[in-house]
Amino acid sequence: MEPLRGRSEELGRLLEGLRAAEAGTASLAVVTGEPGLGKSALVAAAVEQAERQGFLVALATAQQTDDISPLSSLAPALRAGREPLIDTEHFMELATLNTQPLWLAERVADLVGRRLDGTKALIVLDDAQWSDPLSAFALRVMVARLSGHQLLWLVATRPAPGGVVDQIVNAVRAQVPVHAIELAPLTADAIQDIAKDRLNGPVEPGLARQLADVQGSPFLAEQLIAGLYLDAPGPGQGGDGPGSNGGRLGGAGPSGGGLAPVGPLLAAGLPAGPLAPGLVEGVRRRSSGLSEAARTLVRTAAVFGSEFRLEDVAALMAEPVAKLATALDEAIQAGLLVDAGSALRFQHELLRSATLADVPPSAQRALHGAIATQLIAAGRGAAVAAPHVLAVAQPGDTAAVGTLRQAAQELLATMSTTAAEVIQHAFDLTGVDDPLRAEVGVDVVAVLLTAYQYDRAKAFADDLLSGTALYHGPVTPDLRASIRLLLAPRQWVAGRLERQDLFAPGAAPHLTERLTAYRALLSPDEVPPADLLARMTDPVARAIVLAAAGETARAEGRYAAARDFYVEARQTAPDLGSLPNTRLEVGELYCRAEADELLDALTRSRELMTAGDWQSAAHLSVLHARLELAAGNLEAAEEEARTGLRWMNEFHDTRLAPGMHQVLALIALLRNHPTKARELTGADPTINTLLAIADGDDKAVARLRDVPQGFPERIDLLVRADAEDLLAAQVAASPSTAALGAHELVAAGNDLERLAAATEQLRTTDRPLLRALAEDRYGRAELESGDRATGVATLERALESLTTLGATAPAARIQAVLQAAGVRRRRWAAVPARAEAGWEALTPMERRVALLVAEGHTNRSAAEELVVSASTVGTHLRSVFGKLEVNSRVQLTRLVLERFAPHPNA
Repeated sequence: MEPLRGRSEELGRLLEGLRAAEAGTASLAVVTGEPGLGKSALVAAAVEQAERQGFLVALATAQQTDDISPLSSLAPALRAGREPLIDTEHFMELATLNTQPLWLAERVADLVGRRLDGTKALIVLDDAQWSDPLSAFALRVMVARLSGHQLLWLVATRPAPGGVVDQIVNAVRAQVPVHAIELAPLTADAIQDIAKDRLNGPVEPGLARQLADVQGSPFLAEQLIAGLYLDAPGPGQGGDGPGSNGGRLGGAGPSGGGLAPVGPLLAAGLPAGPLAPGLVEGVRRRSSGLSEAARTLVRTAAVFGSEFRLEDVAALMAEPVAKLATALDEAIQAGLLVDAGSALRFQHELLRSATLADVPPSAQRALHGAIATQLIAAGRGAAVAAPHVLAVAQPGDTAAVGTLRQAAQELLATMSTTAAEVIQHAFDLTGVDDPLRAEVGVDVVAVLLTAYQYDRAKAFADDLLSGTALYHGPVTPDLRASIRLLLAPRQWVAGRLERQDLFAPGAAPHLTERLTAYRALLSPDEVPPADLLARMTDPVARAIVLAAAGETARAEGRYAAARDFYVEARQTAPDLGSLPNTRLEVGELYCRAEADELLDALTRSRELMTAGDWQSAAHLSVLHARLELAAGNLEAAEEEARTGLRWMNEFHDTRLAPGMHQVLALIALLRNHPTKARELTGADPTINTLLAIADGDDKAVARLRDVPQGFPERIDLLVRADAEDLLAAQVAASPSTAALGAHELVAAGNDLERLAAATEQLRTTDRPLLRALAEDRYGRAELESGDRATGVATLERALESLTTLGATAPAARIQAVLQAAGVRRRRWAAVPARAEAGWEALTPMERRVALLVAEGHTNRSAAEELVVSASTVGTHLRSVFGKLEVNSRVQLTRLVLERFAPHPNA
């Protein structure tokens, strides 16, 4: 490989990224530059260096037409080489997830992460501005998920503010360092050096003067040196080949000009920005030596786009494919086209743009129209024809609108982001007072919602219905109701449903019923579901009311009844306004778990985590984390909670984050990590109460009586609070085994027989933490009664279970009881090493003393509160001073107040 001229600093920064990756620090490098400045040459140099250093290299180049096929941009990097990042079997499985981008991205990240364990790697995506949406999203997830690997991500792109690459950078900069490398035009000296390298000698003065006009572009310099601006080259003289210098752009990476608002799919066949002086003339000179058939082939191909099929061009030219073989060979030998096997493409987008500039606009329009007609007639689909339809469509062209609507529907299942751009263009082609505009507007709202662009869909819908410049036609009651019903399901899931949006006087009866049903879902007190069920005749409306009844029953703790409502609601076939099935099943599974079906619910939730509606991912994640916690799977619950928080940040919707923080805080407390729990609590009163209990505040136990119905592991907390009346209410609402056993455990008091029966009942549940809590109570009671054998055996069973689960905090408390009872073991595995300093170093009694002193107690009053002697309090206080490194009560009080200060957002 010839030296890379003028880019030593940029290459050095990439090499630093490789060294950091080898040392274990993953990062993302973004190379940005205009066409022809040598982005791909710089990438190639980095790849060569990485391979020399033993890196696994995975390389892909995005294509301008990638928007039509999901994951097409990234797939070559995943599948290249003898030992690809993802093997064939697993890659084929990914096809089933094309409609679930979140699950697919997570699966890709998981597979690649396993492959790269212990392996240093460079993963490259060139021409990233053309990435299909699914590849771009998968890349965002992968960079964040694999931040702990020996990995450098390298992305090369054209400048596109707010485009694909900017979105990736903004999404991952908190997880990995980002190296922005912007390529400026090469210096005159670097351009001269390229010429010397290619000519193997000095540069003649005439050529040197011409090189001064290439505007620092290594690509244009290469072409000039190869004779592009001079004489037509002979065979093999085309520029940008495998041995070219700074302008070598890889051949396999078509690019295109601007058009960011239109999108890559819609830019096919359109020219790039302003061309360098002389480039068009140079292409004319190069083409002048071609036969008429070859020139026609090249010009026709330029209208098709950067990538095309020979058979399509042949059909348009009404020539047999075999007859064009010679013409194609001429174009390839002239350095204009490249045969990539399955398709043909221009050697560089600048060459296509220069060729296209020589095709009169009227001819371009005629060719675009003919291409669109041909592609549709050949059964290639409206999505493939869409770019050409857009190139010739005029406002009011109903045929073009119809084609684009069909294209949007073809793309919707797998490429919803692209579908959103297509349907928006269809809408723009209709007149502001054309009734068809309203019909297409409904499509726009539906597609935007499917593409998870709620804010854009809501703003569009409001404009459409409010008589703005967007639409001047009649807003019928049915139009208003239809759009409101399109929005309502997602608004409900996202907690954004507003009562005023649920009216459309004069709409069709079935639409009116559905809007009324949503009002019952939003405000069950105002519109009682029970009163509506008997009156609803529309199946969708009835399903919504059933869901409302389920939500009400669940909030009241009537889990069995709520489960049945959700099940019945899910039996209705989907239609306009239908609630997302996955969201209904989330409610059902939560209720099943609370109604003695925990393990079945957990199994189903695991299935939904890779097969459910990805737009309900946040609700699914909260459910799954809760069920894993209830089943005692602390590691799985923690992992799921953190994954869910990452997804919420990804979609900028943290409304359900408190539920995740509750799960994480409970796990931290079970593991004896109160500081970590405190970092997660925010203004959550229940978690703050649990922390107070962990810190020795017995009075805080009473506050657990106010634990909300939906708090994770509420029954366990009510047992700890001895809330017999609340447990009785729970039994009355939903008499599950867990609720019955928990109520009896608290109601038994010191009655050993009842305690034994309650403990035995709870042993039949699938909740190991609750079982251990019961055995702890029963074992302590037996010890206090004098039955050492039963008490020790029961407590040891609880200790073993908690130790296995990793719940070291309750395990340590049980161990302390056993040790006080004289039980001896060669090794006590459950007790975590106590910190030597800081709050975690304090014993429970020392924490209680610290809290009392901070409240203003003297040693004597604190002793009375704790029922110990004042000298004992003094001993504990001196130990507190030492561990917290304070010298006075004032300092201690300040430290405690800082620790227990309300959250700034409380």
